[in-house]
Amino acid sequence: MLRADRLVPRPHDGVWPGLATPPSAKLKGRIAEGLFRRAVRSLPVSVVFPGGDRIGAGGSDAPVMRIVRPEAFFQRLGASSKIGFGEAYMAGDWTTTSLPELLTPFAARLSTLIPPALQRLARSHVEARQPKEEVNTVEGSRENIHRHYDLSNDLFSIFLDETMSYSAGWFAPGSDDLVEAQHRKIDGILDMAGVTAGQHILEIGTGWGGLSIRAAQRGARVTTLTISAEQATLAEQRIAAAGMSDRVQVLLRDYREARGSYDAVVSVEMVEAVGEEYWPTYFAALDRLLKPGGRVGLQSITMPHDRMVVSRNDYTWIHKYVFPGGLIPSVEAIEQNLAEHTGLRIVERRTLGPDYARTLHHWRERFLARWEDVAGLGFDETFRRMWEFYLGYCEAGFRVGYLDVHQFSLCARETSF
Repeated sequence: MLRADRLVPRPHDGVWPGLATPPSAKLKGRIAEGLFRRAVRSLPVSVVFPGGDRIGAGGSDAPVMRIVRPEAFFQRLGASSKIGFGEAYMAGDWTTTSLPELLTPFAARLSTLIPPALQRLARSHVEARQPKEEVNTVEGSRENIHRHYDLSNDLFSIFLDETMSYSAGWFAPGSDDLVEAQHRKIDGILDMAGVTAGQHILEIGTGWGGLSIRAAQRGARVTTLTISAEQATLAEQRIAAAGMSDRVQVLLRDYREARGSYDAVVSVEMVEAVGEEYWPTYFAALDRLLKPGGRVGLQSITMPHDRMVVSRNDYTWIHKYVFPGGLIPSVEAIEQNLAEHTGLRIVERRTLGPDYARTLHHWRERFLARWEDVAGLGFDETFRRMWEFYLGYCEAGFRVGYLDVHQFSLCARETSF
């Protein structure tokens, strides 16, 4: 039996379970085709079938989706409406030359291409559900993080900028410089936490050390936590190269295992991986680890609350192939958890949603432009299509507002600044 992490093979493994042969779902496939054709009729796209049949409301300049293997495509879509669309792209059942542009009108429709009645029928039989091993216990979280962040430091260094920031940049007006945007984002969240010289700060989610380095350059002392062994290794190297090893300590430790009391706590796009049932524990940890009078700088991807409520139990393509075990919170969910499980409140916020679309555009362009370097690491064409779909779909989600990202400053309820 293949381990869960073999869903995305490590370099040179060459095994993609379940992709080679479409699921046996001919009846559901025929139903999915009818529903897909009806849904696409009103979208500003052009969908082209073998033989030249064309559907969609798009004009001559509309993005084109070419369905290469219709039967396989619709069987995948019918078998799992939330996973099949992306898997069909990975398998080459359909293609396009302008993925984000094509996915933008689909972004708010992917989960509704199959009506609720058919989705309930599918779930009662073969619709994928979250595997038990992906629940975010301490051990489960380590495995979930390993599956994505430990793929290869070299892979991430190919498409990220020199700061190695794997989160939304914050672009200055009139600028499209990703490095400047990432420095501005880091300074922005450190300002939200009130980080100054002489403080001891805690970072939950090290990444590759970019924020810790900047905080240390401000004169702070940093303890930073990660559960990714690969990230910890490279972060320590980068911290040493920046001459900050005496100011930054990298610990392989879960946030639930953190101890101590800190002048400020910072966590950038980590809460999305926590899982809803552990949000109370996560937010309580922020409160527990913060000294009286301190502030928390929190950056989180968000989604509208009604969509979060509807999708909280879904198991989607993103869960299966990219971020297992996660759930993107709404602003309301964050506020509710703060109110019910902490003494903290939001005192300042900013939104960076359009900036994340631009950040993802940079990443996707860099990934594709340097594909030969990625392939040289041992990743195959299926991985290329998977990563391209991931980046393109996320870009589309931020473009249309299905997704957003916020920076928050949190402090004790009785404290004012």
